[in-house]
Amino acid sequence: MQDRALLAGDAKAWPFEQARLLLDRVKKTGRQSPIIFETGYGPSGLPHLGTFGEVVRTTMVRQAFIALTNGTIETKLICVSDDMDGMRKVPDNVPNSEALALYLQMPLTDVPDPFGTHEGFAQHNNARLRGFLDSFGFDYEFKSATQLYRSGAFDATLLRALEHYDAIMGVMLPTLGEERRNTYSPFLPISPTSGRVLYVPLKAKDPKAGTITFRDEDGTDVTMSVTGGKVKMQWKPDFGMRWAALGVDFEMYGKDHQTNGPIYSKICRILGAEPPVQYCYELFLDQNGEKISKSKGNGISVEQWLSYAPPESLSLYNYQKPRVAKKLYFDVIPRAVDEYIQFLDAFWREEPAKQLENPVWHIHNGNPPRHSSPISFGLLLNLVSAANASTTEVLWGFIKRYAPQATPETQPLLNQLAGFAIAYYRDFIEPTKKFRAPSDQERAAILDLLGQLDALSCDQMDGDSIQTMVFEVGKSNGFENLRDWFKALYEVLLGQEQGPRFGGFVALFGVKETMALIRERLAL
Repeated sequence: MQDRALLAGDAKAWPFEQARLLLDRVKKTGRQSPIIFETGYGPSGLPHLGTFGEVVRTTMVRQAFIALTNGTIETKLICVSDDMDGMRKVPDNVPNSEALALYLQMPLTDVPDPFGTHEGFAQHNNARLRGFLDSFGFDYEFKSATQLYRSGAFDATLLRALEHYDAIMGVMLPTLGEERRNTYSPFLPISPTSGRVLYVPLKAKDPKAGTITFRDEDGTDVTMSVTGGKVKMQWKPDFGMRWAALGVDFEMYGKDHQTNGPIYSKICRILGAEPPVQYCYELFLDQNGEKISKSKGNGISVEQWLSYAPPESLSLYNYQKPRVAKKLYFDVIPRAVDEYIQFLDAFWREEPAKQLENPVWHIHNGNPPRHSSPISFGLLLNLVSAANASTTEVLWGFIKRYAPQATPETQPLLNQLAGFAIAYYRDFIEPTKKFRAPSDQERAAILDLLGQLDALSCDQMDGDSIQTMVFEVGKSNGFENLRDWFKALYEVLLGQEQGPRFGGFVALFGVKETMALIRERLAL
C-alpha cells in the first residue's frame, strides 16, 4: 500500500495531478473527512454523455486521491441535480411538448413529466441519470437541489447570504450590463400565487428576520422568508452557496463555466468557506462541431453508446485529453473500443509505476480485469461484413477457428463485442457501403494476391505472415504508396474506405473464405 502511495505522488496522469492539489488543500485547511467531491447536473433535458463525463472523471480523481492517501481519508461523491431551476424553454426532443408551455419558469420538479413515468419532468430525468450511473456501479450519493432547499439543508447558508447581501452584490454587479444591474437580485423568490421562479428586484430585505420583500406577479408586495425552499439563488451565487453549504472540496466543470469560476469562489469565501479545487474541462462537440446540448438532443445519448459498445470504452473516451475539445458522435465508437482493448492488453505487462499511467487503472478503480479480447472490434466489424453475419453464433464459428480455446464463457468481453459489432455494422456501416470496381493495376494485384493465398499450405496461417505477404504483393505490383493498395482492398472487397490490418482479417475470416470473396467481387 505504501508503495502505491509513493508511486501516486509522482504519477503524471491528470487524475493524480488533481488528487495532489486536493491533498495540498486538505493539509492547508485542516479539513476533516469526509472529503466531498461534487458533480452538478442540469435536468432540463435527457442525460447525454457529456453529463456522464463529469461523474466518470470526478470518480477517477477520487480514486487517485484514495490511492495517494492509502485510503486513510474518507471520501464521498455527491451528484447534485439543479432541479429547482425554472424551466426556461420547452425541450424540443420530448413528447407532448405543447402541454409543457404552461409550466415555463416553474421549478423543473414541479413541471409534469411528459413521458408519464414520474411525478415531474426533473424526477424523470434524474431517474434516467441515476439508472445510468448505477449501471456503472458508481459509489455516489444523489441530491436534489429542490429537496436541499425545501428540507432546510441550505437554510443557514441562505441566511448568511442575506446577511452578506451587499458583498455578494459587489461581486455580481460588475459582471452585469447596466440595465440588468437595476433589477438584479441574488435571491429568486418562488411566487406564492403562480409557483414560478421570479426574476424580480427586491423592494426590501431584513437580515435579522431572514426575509425579503418583492412584488409578486399579481402586483402585490410579498414579504417572504429566504428559508424552507421559498426562494432559490441565481445560478452563479447558487454555485458558491452550495460549495459553502455542502463543504465541497473538489468540483470540475465545463469550459462554459471557466470565466465564472472566480465568481463562484468569491461568493463561497464571502459565505465563510474555502472554495474547492476546481478542474475545467473542454466540451464535447457533435459531428458538426457544435456544442452538445441536452435540450437539442444532439450528439449521442447514454443509451445509444451502450447499444454499440461496452461501458469501459465510454469511460476511456472521457479519460483521454479532458482539456481538449473532442467530437462525440457514432464514428468515434470503434476506435474507442479498440483503444480500450489495447490498453487492457498492455496493463498486466507493465511495471507498477507505468500501470498508474494506464487509462484502464482509472477506468477500473485500480483493478482492471486480466483478460481482454483476442480480436479487435474493427476486425469483428469486417468479419460481420464479409460473412454477412446476423447472429453471434455465426461469428463464433469463425472465431473458434481463429482462437480454438475461446468460448463465450471464457471470453465475455469478446462475446459482448460480437453482439455490438453486428448492431454497429447494421446501423452505421451497411447503409453506407459502396463497392467499386478495381482499376487495371488493382485488379492485377488482387489476382496476384488470390494466387498467393491459393498457394498457402495451411488455412490457419498467422495473421502477421499474411499481412507481410499482402504487403509484398502491393510492392511487387507497383504501388508506391501502400496505403492506396490496402485502401483498394477494402473498397473493392468490403465496400468501405478503411479497416484494420488486412492480414488479421484474412486469418479470422479464413483463407478459403477470403479467396471466395475475391472471386465474387471480381466476378471470376
